[in-house]
Amino acid sequence: MTDPQAIQPSALDQLPDRDPEETAEWQASLDAVAKAAGPHRAAYLMRRTLERAEGNGIALPKLLETDYVNTIPTAAEPSAPGDPEMERRITAWNRWNAAAMVTRGSKHGVGGHIATFASAAWLYETGFNHFFRGKEADGSGDQLYIQGHASPGIYARAFLDGRLTEQHLDNFRQEAGGNGLPSYPHPRRLPWLWEFPTVSMGLGPLSAIYQARFNRYLTNRGIKDVSASHVWAFLGDGEMDEPESTAALALASREGLDNLTFVINCNLQRLDGPVRANFKIVQELEAQFRGAGWNVIKSLWGSAWDELFQLDTTGALVRRLREVPDAQVQTYQTRGAAYIREDFFGKDPALADMAKLLSDDKILECFHLSRGGHEARKVFAAYKAAVEFKGAPTVILAQTVKGHTLGEGFASKNANHQMKKLSVDEFKAMRDLLELPISDAQFVDGVVPYGHPGADAPEVRYLQERRAALGGPAPARRTHALAPLPAPAEKAFASFDKGSGSQNIATTMAFVRLVKDLVRDKETGKRWVPIVPDEARTFGMESLFPSLGIYSPKGQTYEPVDRDQLMYYKEAKNGQILNEGITEAGSMADFIAASTAYSTHGEAMIPFYIFYSMFGWQRTADQMWQLGDQLGRGFLVGATAGRTTLTGEGLQHADGHSPVIAATNPAALSYDPAFAYEIAAIVKDGLRRMYGEAAPGEDPNVFYYLTVYNEPMPQPAKPSAPGVDEGILKGLYRFNTAESAGVDVAAANAPRIQLLGSGTAIHWVLKAQRMLAEEWGVACDVWSATSWTELRRDALEADAALLRGEERLPYVRQALQGAEGPVLAVSDYMRQVPDQIAQWVDQDWSSLGADGFGLSDTREAARRHFGVDAESIVVAALAQLARRGEVKASAVKEARERYGL
Repeated sequence: MTDPQAIQPSALDQLPDRDPEETAEWQASLDAVAKAAGPHRAAYLMRRTLERAEGNGIALPKLLETDYVNTIPTAAEPSAPGDPEMERRITAWNRWNAAAMVTRGSKHGVGGHIATFASAAWLYETGFNHFFRGKEADGSGDQLYIQGHASPGIYARAFLDGRLTEQHLDNFRQEAGGNGLPSYPHPRRLPWLWEFPTVSMGLGPLSAIYQARFNRYLTNRGIKDVSASHVWAFLGDGEMDEPESTAALALASREGLDNLTFVINCNLQRLDGPVRANFKIVQELEAQFRGAGWNVIKSLWGSAWDELFQLDTTGALVRRLREVPDAQVQTYQTRGAAYIREDFFGKDPALADMAKLLSDDKILECFHLSRGGHEARKVFAAYKAAVEFKGAPTVILAQTVKGHTLGEGFASKNANHQMKKLSVDEFKAMRDLLELPISDAQFVDGVVPYGHPGADAPEVRYLQERRAALGGPAPARRTHALAPLPAPAEKAFASFDKGSGSQNIATTMAFVRLVKDLVRDKETGKRWVPIVPDEARTFGMESLFPSLGIYSPKGQTYEPVDRDQLMYYKEAKNGQILNEGITEAGSMADFIAASTAYSTHGEAMIPFYIFYSMFGWQRTADQMWQLGDQLGRGFLVGATAGRTTLTGEGLQHADGHSPVIAATNPAALSYDPAFAYEIAAIVKDGLRRMYGEAAPGEDPNVFYYLTVYNEPMPQPAKPSAPGVDEGILKGLYRFNTAESAGVDVAAANAPRIQLLGSGTAIHWVLKAQRMLAEEWGVACDVWSATSWTELRRDALEADAALLRGEERLPYVRQALQGAEGPVLAVSDYMRQVPDQIAQWVDQDWSSLGADGFGLSDTREAARRHFGVDAESIVVAALAQLARRGEVKASAVKEARERYGL
């Protein structure tokens, strides 16, 4: 049989060989080594040759995988500064208190995680003692994305530092009564400590990449020099299965983000078992990151392994380590020396001979305890190499044991993620292992005590001195005393009040025109951060390209194909637009970084992210929740909104539900404006609330979601009636009455109905108003419902006030008070959107909406399909009036037939 490798074509076969004889000699040498010393020796020589070529700048494809050993040899490890014994004692106290906190809380049934921090303790302690910069120097410091399940260890360190008390620890996961600690990193719940919410797995690594990138953006645009800030993301190896975890790796390397380090805690376990039972997660991640262009540092084995590697003169040990699957490594962690001798060493004669030189204690030390992630010296070496590496981001793959130091009942057990407590005997064994001065008498009634050496103890002084040298406590979030941003000139907003006359303008274009004016503002224009996922031309934003520029750390290294045009594609190192390509997740990560710069860097930035509304909340709602958790501020703009406005695109583009999802987010102020002047009023007030002078009781830590449409329509002038501005912001105002609209109603006592419309639906409602008057003698008042969600929230607050004994009338009830006839609400979304307010409307209620899947057709056909066009509104209004006996039932049948319904 022919060897398939012998006929496999090579890229080199496409190139002429200028010296075939020399090539043959190299190949023959390799064959000779393989024959004389074995294929493993040949592979070793090839690997070293390729490494030498790479070091000499010879262009060759990079090795994606290296041997299953530490990247930094023991001999090359730098000496760590500081006092190793003091740091060991600090870490011991933190390990103890983290476990005690979760165990004490378990009696309340609130849960908690012990094993993750137990495996990662040295990864954090080494950083806190020597690398993580605090905020007291320049207000920015480093940005730390803490692994969510490791939070007990971070609380334990804050307790040792004096930032938390025993009462705080006893209120872990018990926040309702005050002085509680949230289960995971959560800025909204503990805003002085946590900067970044990370426990929604996958969002931490994605956000960290875009945070590092936004740091460069701020520096390159001259907003603030944050080049000294380093972003550290602490992740789990199981977390890397989330698609968001690796979604932006290429971006990080493409832009050379050497201000970013991923630290992946490779304890080889997911929540319920091995990460790669039959494979090796470290090797897989190494190949993935190297392939994406990252610098990879592996810290796998502790110093106890040095003797074994010295004995490995044949390479048998390295080969065996590469072939043993992760699940078997976990098994070795729980088995005795005899089993390891037979199963690991017994597979190869050279290893069997090596094992004869090792005591049982030595074998157990290596396979049970000695991991690179558990030794401060090795972690320090990896961190130092990471921050000194230039030109690319670094990932550190640190191998650990999940449940390390918690005892045999925890270490590497599949169930340890769900194990919430240790017994008293297990705590005493842990105390002895960690050499902590805690007596048996301190276990009162079987309750494990917290441990603290005293506020003036050497450990505490050392910890605080190290943090002072690095710029203050960490992690820490700062609320800077920023001066309110000056309000933009009124002219930018007032220009929309007069309407567009006969000119047709879509509300998407109205928003873009407003932003064009606002970014020209001398005071605040530079603080706008336009974010768009490769649809700028769809939204009419191409005119911003030459004036603002598209951000690129390389500037523009080519001549754009459209350079001779007025609106050419311009990239610049100080560009203002973040044009992200086809990645809504990346765009949202950009938005989160920009929207929280007021806290992270003490610089208020005004991001607006414009996107196909269907691909916003539906695709990235978890990040929008993260945005609210992180107290972000800015404008999300769902363009080409609605279920029937995007002609021909069909089901996957037809948004009929984004306001429903947005309504679930307490931090989102969701608006569905119908007219350009409404958009101007909402944006103006949003800038005031988030960046200017918030009114008493107003939370500035909100973000706005505006739905805008691609349907060009005449934009009316703003009504002059009192209360319009208030109604726009609160969610409802009367746009016109039958009389003010100038429609001819024959009968003086004509039946009357109130028509409520939002967004583009207002135009069908206005047409229905005319038809009802002219063809059926029905008088209609038309209301613009700018926010069904804000109306509902106001009503819910009124209900809550009533329970407290306070009389308060919901705004929607106030607005509609005295309005004659029933109410019919219409939107281009599912009926659930307007139905949010039904229970607070005193009049008879009915609604129309676009429920079901979208479809491809003209706007008119789609609206007829969903029953939301003007003719359908007329029939629904007549039916509602007929039920009240105000029109004849026959009129409904006649209308259906007349309009072909």
